[in-house]
Amino acid sequence: MGKHMYPPAPDMREPDTQNLSDGELFYIIQNGVRPTGMPSWGSGAGHDEQDSWKLVRFIRHLPKLTAEEEREMQTLNPKSSDELKEEEEERECLNGGQSDEYKQHEHRH
Repeated sequence: MGKHMYPPAPDMREPDTQNLSDGELFYIIQNGVRPTGMPSWGSGAGHDEQDSWKLVRFIRHLPKLTAEEEREMQTLNPKSSDELKEEEEERECLNGGQSDEYKQHEHRH
C-alpha cells in the first residue's frame, strides 16, 4: 500500500516528519491529510487517542530502529498472494522441487 500514491507517503524517519511537534503528529494521525492517502484514524474514543499517542512514540523511534527490530517488523507485515506464492516457490526450490507439505508426509522411521 502506498507505493503508487500521489503525493507519495513521506519517509517518517526524515527531518520533514521528525521536526513536527508531537501535537502536530497526533493531529495528523487523528484527522488525516487532505487530499492525500493519509486517512483520519480518530473517532473521538479514548482508546483511539491512546493508540494515536502510541503511534507518535513509534514515529519518534523510527530513526533509531535497529536492524533486528526492522526484520521483526517485516515478519509482521501482511503479504499479498503474489508474495506468498513467491515464498512457496523459493521453499520448493530449496527443498529440491518438493513442497513443504510433501516433505512433511515423507516416510518417517
